[in-house]
Amino acid sequence: MLIFPTMELQGGRCVTLAKGRLDEPLIWHVDPVETAHGFAAAGASWMHLTDFDAVEGRNDNAELVHEIIRSAGIPVQLGGGFHSREMVEHWIDKGAGRIVIGTLAARDPQLARELAKFHPDQIVLAVDVWRGQVMTEGWRSASAWTPEAFIDAFGDAPFAGIIITDIESDMDEVEAQLGLIAGLAAHARSPVIASGVVRSVDDIARLTYVPNIAGALVGRALFRKSVDLGEALRIAQPGPEPVAEFQ
Repeated sequence: MLIFPTMELQGGRCVTLAKGRLDEPLIWHVDPVETAHGFAAAGASWMHLTDFDAVEGRNDNAELVHEIIRSAGIPVQLGGGFHSREMVEHWIDKGAGRIVIGTLAARDPQLARELAKFHPDQIVLAVDVWRGQVMTEGWRSASAWTPEAFIDAFGDAPFAGIIITDIESDMDEVEAQLGLIAGLAAHARSPVIASGVVRSVDDIARLTYVPNIAGALVGRALFRKSVDLGEALRIAQPGPEPVAEFQ
């Protein structure tokens, strides 16, 4: 299982959001570029980057995002504000390893399928779930989709992965029950990346036993130091099977 150390940017700074509110960020006084280098130094093979300013239609972080992509030393899975083919292909050309689309896919499923087809292994579908509905626009708008119907609509699309976020767990910081993500992972044809459910390394250990979970985003827990990235990476790797001793 891949661990995606996760960085969220707003106004050029690393942030996490209080209950998902863009207007109430918790600011972490760290250098974003150095933090990305730290992810690579710890042994991560990917990182995830979300640009909250892009979610609101601004490109204030564009130069910083490009610098992180160029210098991180590991491929970057980039999300935030992708509403057109041109925006997706712009950042692929800039070197992003993967692009995450959610709102675009809800609004224009055919375009999402085309992007997945023409950019194999580079397009990731975001399924952000709140009270049985897929949310869009940075969790601010409820779509008409149920998560099951949304995933089914792209059953044959060659996505690199599907990020499923349990928004309720993420926002309220309740103990991760994994039921929502496990159920949708069993429903999905593409490998699933879990989001919003990692508070501790125990949560990572539990995820390794859920079928079709290929990865997990870990962000707030890293900045709060409740999860050590090196330990998380070790736990996510399958250990050797026990061998019976014969007398």
